[in-house]
Amino acid sequence: MDNSRVYKMNFASVYPHYVNKAEKKGHTKEEVDTIIKWLTGYDQNSLQEQIDQKVDFETFFAQAPQINPNVSKITGVICGYRVEEIEEDLMRQIRYLDKLIDELARGKKMESILRK
Repeated sequence: MDNSRVYKMNFASVYPHYVNKAEKKGHTKEEVDTIIKWLTGYDQNSLQEQIDQKVDFETFFAQAPQINPNVSKITGVICGYRVEEIEEDLMRQIRYLDKLIDELARGKKMESILRK
């Protein structure tokens, strides 16, 4: 499957959708940011820089300080695919983020979402 279109999507254009999805279910932008920072290793300032610079997903994940070593604990289905079976690293990372935001919106506790 050619995922280049997804990889070139502007992270800043998708980010508000993550926040909106969480807020509709009574959660906050701060919780979304906490998830993103846990997954990628960005701090709040560097996350905001990525958003302000309108980087694409490929750049966003390539420049991530450190993908959390516990990502292998993220399992389940997102968009019809089991995240742990996605072969392309970048697509798997994008789907990890989607999965974590879905878990937040479904009311899962933050300590479970962050695989503590």
